Amino acid sequence: MDAGPRPPCGPRGGGGRGEAAVSHLRRDPGEEEEEDAFPAPGGSERGSHRPKMAASAGDACGGGGGGGAGGRAGAAAEARFISSAKGKGLFATRSIRKGDTIVVERPVVASQFLWNALYNYRACDHCLRALETAEENAQRLLGRSSQVLPHPEQCSIRKDLHQQCPQCQVTYCSAECRQSAWEQYHQVLCLGPSHEDPTHPLNKLQEAWRNMHYPPETSSIMLMARMVATVKQAKDKDWWIKVFSQFCSKTANEEEEIVHKLLGDKFKGQLELLRLLFTEALYDEHLSRWFTPEGFQSLFALVGTNGQGIGTSSLSQWVHACDALDLPMPQREQLDAFIDQLYKDIEKESGEFLNCEGSGLYVLQSCCNHSCIPNAETSFPDNNFLLHLTALEDIEAGEEICISYLDCCQRDRSRHSRHKILRENYLFTCSCPKCLAQADDADVTSDEEEEGEGETDDAELEDEMTDV
Repeated sequence: MDAGPRPPCGPRGGGGRGEAAVSHLRRDPGEEEEEDAFPAPGGSERGSHRPKMAASAGDACGGGGGGGAGGRAGAAAEARFISSAKGKGLFATRSIRKGDTIVVERPVVASQFLWNALYNYRACDHCLRALETAEENAQRLLGRSSQVLPHPEQCSIRKDLHQQCPQCQVTYCSAECRQSAWEQYHQVLCLGPSHEDPTHPLNKLQEAWRNMHYPPETSSIMLMARMVATVKQAKDKDWWIKVFSQFCSKTANEEEEIVHKLLGDKFKGQLELLRLLFTEALYDEHLSRWFTPEGFQSLFALVGTNGQGIGTSSLSQWVHACDALDLPMPQREQLDAFIDQLYKDIEKESGEFLNCEGSGLYVLQSCCNHSCIPNAETSFPDNNFLLHLTALEDIEAGEEICISYLDCCQRDRSRHSRHKILRENYLFTCSCPKCLAQADDADVTSDEEEEGEGETDDAELEDEMTDV
């Protein structure tokens, strides 16, 4: 997978003015970004208080709520094998115009980040749709319960449709999501009356993960748990194992680098502790290899490199709907000024964490390779886990569809700086047309990049992961 292009450097929270977007965690041989570990979801725009519609690059992968692997590329695109070094790529099967939606894809599995959920970012436990109304969202982020939003009719949240699991009380946005989760994985993962019991194996696993992987989050142990639970519940277990095997695999050394990025310097001891807790909670004979030290590291690396960041927000959806209102100029200017000030106030109170955040595995999107001049980007405009891959320019039949694992600011850096980020986080060297054209450039960064390297890079990469 990749991390999609982001709007101009901005805080975590969104990619286009008030919309949900994402970034990635991974990719096949040859792409993706992120400076510190994998990109984390969320970002709003730096330099612009109001989050813009964010986008992230993507793989090609399908999958869905309750049963088959789903993102259909239809006649627009297909995955093709390129080479053993580069793996697969996504290619246009017909002419695609700039702005066209190439693919709308459901993830094979998805999960909200654990710290994100703990901090009361309320999302559907299946599709990650934000559950708060836009006004409730703004009140929480502002720490101001009296905040009122104009045009409340532009909020699309339907609380009357929300449902809970009767056993463990996790919340879904609809009966359909509750049923899809139950049929795919929740029968195995439902904690029932033990949902608040700290000694339950699944609760111990989640607590251990939170103690190892702090915000900004880029992955979740529960994504792996849902993979296992999906296979355990499935009638055709081999079919699901084949679905998961479509995602790229890495060498042992590459896997170790990925795990190191996700868990830090003490990753070996932490990985073994996670494996033991994971085994206690979920062991299944049919998947015995996933529970061995080598198999667990491979599973961990698969999620770390293929996980696509997801960001959702009812507030950003409301802003986008308000932008579309046909208002007299004085009212339009007044509403725009209100929204701009609202985002400035939210940034002061809550910083860059504006969205419900998580990650998912997308079959088609995971086939998209990186380019420093991408012709497509991913976003989540439906306020749920449905990934939209959109053309940034005209794409001809037979042309490869590429996303960027780097955000806009990173793509403007020198070739040397871009390669450093990609090598450290995605374990490949980019050979896109832009990099080839700059092959003779000096391998140095500008003074500005040297000064900003570190804190700025980390923040920008985090933003890329999932914006709203």
